[in-house]
Parts: sequence; structure tokens; C-alpha cells
Amino acid sequence: MGTPAAPSAAAVRRYLAEFLSDPRVVQLPRFLWLPILHAIVLRTRPAQSARKYQAIWTTEGSPLAVHTRRQADLLRDVLLQKKISVAHAMRYGEPTITDGLSKLSDCKKITVVPLYPQYSRSTTESIRDVIGPRIPMVENFHDHPAYIAALASGVQRHWAAHGKGEKLLMSFHGLPKRAVELGDPYERQCRETARLLAEAMQLKAKDWILTFQSRFGAAQWLQPYTEPVLVALAREGVARVDVVCPGFVSDCLETLEEIAIQGRRTFLRAGGREFHALPCLNEAPEWLEALAKIVETAP
Repeated sequence: MGTPAAPSAAAVRRYLAEFLSDPRVVQLPRFLWLPILHAIVLRTRPAQSARKYQAIWTTEGSPLAVHTRRQADLLRDVLLQKKISVAHAMRYGEPTITDGLSKLSDCKKITVVPLYPQYSRSTTESIRDVIGPRIPMVENFHDHPAYIAALASGVQRHWAAHGKGEKLLMSFHGLPKRAVELGDPYERQCRETARLLAEAMQLKAKDWILTFQSRFGAAQWLQPYTEPVLVALAREGVARVDVVCPGFVSDCLETLEEIAIQGRRTFLRAGGREFHALPCLNEAPEWLEALAKIVETAP
């Protein structure tokens, strides 16, 4: 989706101004939302968000930018023999989609692969708004066998190294409930991904739970919410919980700060004893193989 260029209030303000101005992201009448955005949100939220970015920022920069760049470089190596060029971009921030497309200007055919496994009008379709209707685009890969296998390999690798928790919590990014009521397939695809992942790992129903995180604003979002579920699990006596975020292919603010920092704090304060935030797919070999297959089989 994108990332600020630096963990500063000024950089976050520029990023949020672009991100939250997109009518796909905040689906309110412009005459209502834009005054709120500029008079309130962009005056208060950048400093708060900057502190969160500071907690996860690396010497190479934003984790999301670092992982996405590495994925593109590694995918380029995988596809080199098939003469498929690769460029990466961010929907908001830099490098822009226009920058990415310009690097592929000599290619006879271009395919865009949004790194959103589950389709939503607020994410995937916002990329269509930029690239237009003529460039082929992968709509989703929420049930692609190679993607599910890569997710399962990541969880199993963590369990082999650190043991297995009592409960596996699969946390997906949230979405306003109204969007689903208006026909967005996002929730259905999240639940299908979770079901397939549990099936691939031969988990019983009692072993895992699906939740939604990153709620913003006062509207009802998809439930159950991640944070209250963590509290409930701890109070029920679950000593260890493992959290995986299948909707994110790269570690980012939502996984590293919201889950690994805030989620851990929430669970331990509620009485839990051990919290494991599992890494996203990042540069896992299974994910690069899966991404290559998604690219090669794209329309």
C-alpha cells in the first residue's frame, strides 16, 4: 500500500494526506471528509503515527519498503531466465506506480500484481484507478495453492524453532462492515484463506481463530476485533498465543507495531504468559516461488 519516507511527523503527514484523500479509502462525501481530514486528522495523527513508525524503523528504512524492494529483486532473479522484467511500486508514497510502469516501458506486455492477497475495492481497485482498464491486473490470490503453502511453511518453520502455542490467531486487516454489505468480497476471501491455511496445517477448529485488526473511526468494522480477542484468550487461561497475519505479505506497521508490540502488551497485561508474532512471508523462498507462479499464470 505504501509508507512514509521517514519516521517524522512531516513525512507521515504527507503520506497520510495522499492516503486518506483517496475516496476508495475513506468512503464519505468529499465535502464532509476533506475539512475533517485537514482540520483535525492531519493536525493530530501524524505525530502519533510517527512515534509508531520510529518504534519499527530500520537502518535501511521502512520495513515495508525494505521487504518490497527485496522481494522485487529476488523475483527478478527467479524470472530472469524467462525474460520477465520486474519493477516495484507503492500505491501511496514512493516509488509511485507511474515510476514503476516507466521502468517497464520497453516491455511488450505489462501485468500489475497488487500485493493484496484478498481483493477489496478500497485497496486493489484503487490501483485500477491509477493504471486504467487496459493493463492486465491480478485481482487476488487469496486461495492460490502456492500462496497457502507458503503461509503454512512459515508457520511450521516458526513452530519447529520455537514450539507450538495453544492457539493460532490469524489476524487480517479490517474493513468497514458497510463495504461488505455493499458487495465487497474481502471478508469472504479472508475467511477462505484462513480455512485453507488451517486445512493445510491440519488444524482442528479449536486450534485457531480468525480476527480483524486496524480499525479506524467510529463505524462498525469486520469482527471479531483482534485486541479484544487477545484479552479474552488470556482471561480464559490461554498461556501462549501465536499470531500470523496472512493478509500482509511483508512485515509493516500493522504487523510489527500493532501486533508484535501493542498486541503483545495487550495479551500479557490481560494475564497471558507468552506471545509470538510470526513473521510475514517477506523473503521466504516458498513465497518467492509462489509469487513467480502467480506472475507466470497471470492473464
